[in-house]
Amino acid sequence: MQNKGLIKLFAFLFVAVSIYQLSFTYIANKVEDEAATYATANQQDGLNTDEVARKYLDSVGKQSVMAGISYDYAKKRVLNQGLDLKGGINVILQISTKDILKGLANNTKNPVFNEALEVADELQKNSDDTYLESFFEAFDQVNDKAATKTPLAATDIFANKSLEGEINFKMTNDEVHPVLTRKLDESIESAFEVLRKRIDKFGVTQPNIQRLGKSARILVELPGAKDVTRIKKLLQSTAQLEFYETHTFKEVADYLLAVNTKLQKEVAAKTVANTTTDKPKTDSAEALLGTDNDSIAKQAQPFFDAFMLNPSAIQGGNPTHLGFAKKGDVALVSRFLADTKNLRKGAIRNAKFRWGKVMTAKDKANYGFPKDDNNDYVPLIALKTNRDGTPAMLGDVVTDARSQFTQSGLPAVGITMNAIGAKQWEKITGDIAKQGNTVAIVLDDIVYSDASARQAITGGQTEISGSFTLNETKDLANVLRAGKLPASADIIQSEVVGPSLGKEAIDSGKMSFILALVLVFLWMIFYYGKSGIYANIALAINVLLIFGILAGLGAVLTLPGIAGIVLTIGMSVDANVLIFERIKEELALGKSQVEAVKDGFSNALSSILDANVTTFLTAVVLFVFGTGPIQGFATTLMIGIATSLFTAIFITRLFIDAQVERGNDLTFSTGITKNWFTKVSIDFLQKRKMAYIISAVVILASLVSLFTNGLNQGVDFVGGRTYLVRFEKAMNTNEVSEVLTKEFGSAEVKTFGGDNQLKITTKYKIDESGVEVDNEIQEKLYNDLKPYFPEGFTYDTFSKGDEAKTIGLMQSMKVGPTIADDIKKASVWAVLGSLLIVFLYILARFKWWQFSLGAVIAVFHDVVIVLGIFSITKDLMPFNMEIDQAFIAAILTVIGYSLNDTVVVFDRIREYFNKEHDSQFSNLINNALNSTLSRTLNTSLTTLIVLLTIFILGSEAIRGFIYALMIGVIVGTYSSLFVASPIMFDTVGKKELKREHLEEEEEDAIVA
Repeated sequence: MQNKGLIKLFAFLFVAVSIYQLSFTYIANKVEDEAATYATANQQDGLNTDEVARKYLDSVGKQSVMAGISYDYAKKRVLNQGLDLKGGINVILQISTKDILKGLANNTKNPVFNEALEVADELQKNSDDTYLESFFEAFDQVNDKAATKTPLAATDIFANKSLEGEINFKMTNDEVHPVLTRKLDESIESAFEVLRKRIDKFGVTQPNIQRLGKSARILVELPGAKDVTRIKKLLQSTAQLEFYETHTFKEVADYLLAVNTKLQKEVAAKTVANTTTDKPKTDSAEALLGTDNDSIAKQAQPFFDAFMLNPSAIQGGNPTHLGFAKKGDVALVSRFLADTKNLRKGAIRNAKFRWGKVMTAKDKANYGFPKDDNNDYVPLIALKTNRDGTPAMLGDVVTDARSQFTQSGLPAVGITMNAIGAKQWEKITGDIAKQGNTVAIVLDDIVYSDASARQAITGGQTEISGSFTLNETKDLANVLRAGKLPASADIIQSEVVGPSLGKEAIDSGKMSFILALVLVFLWMIFYYGKSGIYANIALAINVLLIFGILAGLGAVLTLPGIAGIVLTIGMSVDANVLIFERIKEELALGKSQVEAVKDGFSNALSSILDANVTTFLTAVVLFVFGTGPIQGFATTLMIGIATSLFTAIFITRLFIDAQVERGNDLTFSTGITKNWFTKVSIDFLQKRKMAYIISAVVILASLVSLFTNGLNQGVDFVGGRTYLVRFEKAMNTNEVSEVLTKEFGSAEVKTFGGDNQLKITTKYKIDESGVEVDNEIQEKLYNDLKPYFPEGFTYDTFSKGDEAKTIGLMQSMKVGPTIADDIKKASVWAVLGSLLIVFLYILARFKWWQFSLGAVIAVFHDVVIVLGIFSITKDLMPFNMEIDQAFIAAILTVIGYSLNDTVVVFDRIREYFNKEHDSQFSNLINNALNSTLSRTLNTSLTTLIVLLTIFILGSEAIRGFIYALMIGVIVGTYSSLFVASPIMFDTVGKKELKREHLEEEEEDAIVA
């Protein structure tokens, strides 16, 4: 091997850089362990352990820890851990294109525009087009039906003042299209920047936020985040800040009484009519109250039974808090008010009714609520607006916001306004000082604060005060400073992993990783003796390089990523096995040890490159179409393939050459394994018909099961919410399913891991989004499961993220129906794309289409059988058998592995075909299969050992994933011997294939 000195230099540099990159992780972990110890020993009033630890880290962040490296510097360069290892939250936000279009059109009331939006909503349900494309199509459809045509550039649509200079009334629809496309893209980029600013100020280390292509979707990953509800509010808040004057109770009293009177009449009419079993109309009082006829007849005050008037108003006062409703009745009361807008007259004709924040115990005491009333109540406020429903002042006048404290020492948010805002604020406060009402500060349709004023307030300073915690004021100030989102942001996919579950995954991952490594080391020494030791050294360096490169690239290590590394350990042995087996063949031909080593490395190189390139290509496809943890798996697989090639071809060669140059004898086997597979002579082609029959039977059984029994599709593909809940004792899934089905309409309950851990899936309200809906469903889940937990087990304990947590909600996931369809389509394209790429690569590499066809049929054979076995055994296995994104990753890995085996055989067939001109083609194929049999079985065995180790010791979350890989390895090994080559042989038939005089390939120069 030439340039040994240069190779040694590169090897040293690669190892040194990897150790350097990983040192940051060591330093950061060391300081964080010290912070955790300090926080446990130094509890502080008003702060939990995490907050004390954070204060400690902030105080020592810039101090040198080791070799001049500070914690702050090291933390930015650590090996990132994914949610499944560290806990945290991962969400995909959908920025509303509809809202952006409304904003660009200045919320026009143009009937054609608004009808087009409604039609676009319907088109989106069964379309792969973007919302903007559906809107363009819908606008044309609505226009075609209209008596007069309305252009997009109408002055009351997009040719308005805000788009002046970009769209004018003379432009055609086709000319407007690119302008709207650009404006939409700018708005989504603006949303991205707003979210990034919010997250940067939140305090989560190593956040990841990225826009998904050119779509209106934004991915946010926050490893280590624990307060999930707080984060969801932070992400989904549009930060639409508005200031309104308020109506007093006396202005609204007649309307509230009129609402109650109308409902009384509806109830009376319903009772008199005494209709049969027909379902009530959705706008009737019965439907709104959700009760039967008898109970309604007894209710004298339908509205005031759900809405409690402010005691001050009853006593003759004139408050702006009109009254209160239980949190669970808010939707009902809001419906009553929305359905009776026609009853609003005079000053309140254009009023907006909005709810405030949930009242604290102190607030309830001030209003005279009994001490034993544990219900959550929210106040109702009526806001003054003009005919267009606009507020007295918008939040765009705010220039700064900060967390501060009131004179009473309570958390609040201070606001500074610009000159225009200061004048407006002075006028508003002056008006309410004269009128005796209040000014309400409204954020995203929630009244955060409403206060009176004794006189006009000058200077443009104000304060939002109320029932805030310190974290709430920090988040509110953060949101206001970052600016408002240009449109609403809905969470269409989310995954929450508790930190304790992540810790368990790390522990099981470490154990499986170490044991798999040890078993592979022992096998290589057992099979190859001293040469195996050198291969093990190269393998250890390979693992170090993988972790070093991951850290250097800022990649995220996930649970599937660890599986990818462990799988790489098994597969990276393949390159050394190919080399050693080839050297053994050269020695058997009577060559000297020096020549045998040289020719062995040289002749094995083509097979090594072809096998690894095909696997690498499937990993690329997986990276392109996958998301989150699956991309982590693909990343580690690609890095592992590259480092495996380097260590096997160069590092192992250095050690082998050193021994040969010293004259030491290397046999590349042990006394036990010396004659294994040396005299094998199996007529594979003669057995192909029997193999065809066996494969046909298994494939037929698989297809029958797939069409009749189907697959257990996970939430990724069908949409829904999934909760992983752990209990103290074993649970009866049927019993829990019955309880939850009564609440949610339908609920699937399965054991996950131990009998005390359940995976609960429901589609209840999956089409609805928002923090309130998520919290509502989670609270219902807790209430239904509460009897199965110890006495005193609260909702906070159930839902809170804590590393010491042993029971309660461990993980949750939500996938909306739209993104579920997208995931399913992307998965199909990923599999088909990988098959096409493989076909083209083999065609380009081997020249004959018969080779490509044989490889693709073998891969298709393997994929169908893996799917079939999953279908047949889905209800039999005691672990998760869901078809999700991880399973698709397994399928693509199976494709890569199967091709790895097949390509090695094909490469040997090509070599024999071009060297042995007088041999029959069938004999060449059999000889090639027999000569590579040792490598095929050796690689398969080491890979299976590794996978079995992960399967037994690894996390429950990836057990189904590993099961699919194990099936794939077994089936792939079979197909490379009995399907791919026989298919290629039969398609060649009696045709005369053109022989090539192989020239020295470029690869030989590398090892010459």
